[in-house]
Amino acid sequence: MDVVNSRTILRPRDPERSLRFYRDVLGLAISREFPGGTVFFLGQGFLEISGRGEHGPSPDQVLWIQVRDLHAEFDRLAELGVAVEAAPVRQPWGLDEAWIADPDGTRIVLVEVPADHPIRTDQRPR
Repeated sequence: MDVVNSRTILRPRDPERSLRFYRDVLGLAISREFPGGTVFFLGQGFLEISGRGEHGPSPDQVLWIQVRDLHAEFDRLAELGVAVEAAPVRQPWGLDEAWIADPDGTRIVLVEVPADHPIRTDQRPR
């Protein structure tokens, strides 16, 4: 398989509410908009919010979002009333993680990769 591009697609129960969450609360940049949907930049991938779902998310599905400053983002989102599942903590595998949920209950893990972690790839100065 020669993959050219990829994206995760969410079908929210309330598309406008989810659009506001990902655009205004998380602050994701828009890649493109089309009738009935919006595609956001998500680091090296994309997140599409389109259509309307009926059943809600599976607890087995998680969005993994790496951020530069986990504590600052977590505090900002908690102040905005975002559903918090777990506060930031260093995991046994060496990543700092916090868990939140979108308005439909889609679980989102916010991750900060410590400077000395082996998978760290972003070496730009802060």
